[in-house]
Amino acid sequence: MKIAIGNDHAGKLLKDETVVYLKQHDIEVLNVGTDTEDDVDYPDYAIKVAELVTNQTVDLGILICGTGIGMSIAANKVKGIRAANIYDKQTAMLAKKHNFANVITFGARTHTKEQVYQLLDTFLHTEFESRHLKRIDKIKEIEE
Repeated sequence: MKIAIGNDHAGKLLKDETVVYLKQHDIEVLNVGTDTEDDVDYPDYAIKVAELVTNQTVDLGILICGTGIGMSIAANKVKGIRAANIYDKQTAMLAKKHNFANVITFGARTHTKEQVYQLLDTFLHTEFESRHLKRIDKIKEIEE
């Protein structure tokens, strides 16, 4: 599996920790986030990750900002992206199981690294239920 990860200044530390965690689990990581805590605009990084997902350079995108909300909103503007702001085990499971999210977002101000690791494990080990495919197809129709 190959994952693109992006972040703004608020998410820099959590991004760094998450990259280490993913690599420890033999997941290839493409870091396209900022590597400083200097003020940047989160939409720039959301679009980079979203485009890597839509052109199938990576299997999944992870975005980290202060709350995950802004990144989710920005990523969802890209055709083909289903970004979900994950904040507990249930949303991690359902984002995959029901929504087949291809980008997930986290908040560096709302989650510890341990919580993010647990949520990543839940998301990555959950299977999409194909009975929800008709809903995914309706979302695709909206994008057209």
